[in-house]
Amino acid sequence: MKENDIARAIKALALEMGFVAVGITLPGPPAHLDVYTDWLEQGCHGEMAYLAEPRRVYLRSQPGELLPGCQSIIVLAARYAAPPSIPHPHPLSQEARGEYSGDLPQADEKDKDFFGRVAAYAWGNDYHFVLRQRMEAFMQRVQEKTGRQISYRCFTDSAPILERELAQRAGLGWIGKNTCLIHPRLGSYLFLAEIFTDLALPPDPPFLSDRCGTCRRCLEACPTRCILPNRTIDARRCISYLTIEHQSAIPAELRPSLQDWVFGCDICQQVCPWNRRVSESASFPEFQPRPEQVWLSLTQILTLTRAEFNQKFRHTPLLRPKWRGLSRNASVVLGNLIRSRSPFHVGIFRFLQNALQDHPDSLVRQHLAWSLAQLNLDIARQALKEQLQKESDPLLKAEVAALLE
Repeated sequence: MKENDIARAIKALALEMGFVAVGITLPGPPAHLDVYTDWLEQGCHGEMAYLAEPRRVYLRSQPGELLPGCQSIIVLAARYAAPPSIPHPHPLSQEARGEYSGDLPQADEKDKDFFGRVAAYAWGNDYHFVLRQRMEAFMQRVQEKTGRQISYRCFTDSAPILERELAQRAGLGWIGKNTCLIHPRLGSYLFLAEIFTDLALPPDPPFLSDRCGTCRRCLEACPTRCILPNRTIDARRCISYLTIEHQSAIPAELRPSLQDWVFGCDICQQVCPWNRRVSESASFPEFQPRPEQVWLSLTQILTLTRAEFNQKFRHTPLLRPKWRGLSRNASVVLGNLIRSRSPFHVGIFRFLQNALQDHPDSLVRQHLAWSLAQLNLDIARQALKEQLQKESDPLLKAEVAALLE
């Protein structure tokens, strides 16, 4: 088969096997590496120190070195379900509420449960495993069609690659103001995957037009204003980073901005006009939403042991922040929901009081203390004072002391 014929066959096969877009580019240096290195120099990568490792930065500048003899990169896109499609179990009130400072009211115990929102990409199985399996099956078919053994490597958010730049270079779309790769027909609810190969294939023309125009909806909608003018994100303020990659305490001033996001955030995609008419269906059955992963019971998360957490969320992206991180997030969201609701209930106060005393992780207890303070009740302050007297962890003691001031 000639190179052009092979390229056409590869694209037809990719679509036949469920990928929604495919393009081909060459393994040359990225044109916008300086944007990435400037981003690192400004410290916008937060605690993700691995991104600044010299070897990883070098590989991003020379992607072809990830595969000896690499001649082409096949870039694939798969769609995940677009929100919203499953309603909140306990919708937040839309009316403005002031702080509640009255006595603790009586209420039914059934109302004590609270739920946190999960970013849409994590509603199904872990995309790393799913896409790797799909790409391996795809390349087996490609080798059958070409009748030759092909050298290749498959990646999806698993190697030092500027993925969105490769996708733009392969003609799949442009990098929007919200920093996502936006396909003009498919929007941005997309997983990107790459196959480095020794096949010599004709590259597709890059997607050069910027179709964001004067729109600023994503920048204005972001609760933490983390989206920067040069189409990068200050991860240190990004809800997705704070709830997934960040490992230490979430800064107190940013906790209210998490709203009800317990894992990730979709706000900058939800407001994007290019996502208005995209299909809500996922490319592969493994990405279909599971209701129990769309909204997470915060009290359930905070009562899971490490072993129970690992069992419950295995093979899903929700493992990424680990037991400690997701429990910390649940504590913060619980506080945000408490602050937004009235009246408050005995059940949630008792739960927080017990969790603050009994949770085995001091970082989680630190955020539980903050959550308890959001009740703004005398009995909550008393519970914090009692915790301060018996607490030995210095960071938690400092948190509680600040809350009591």
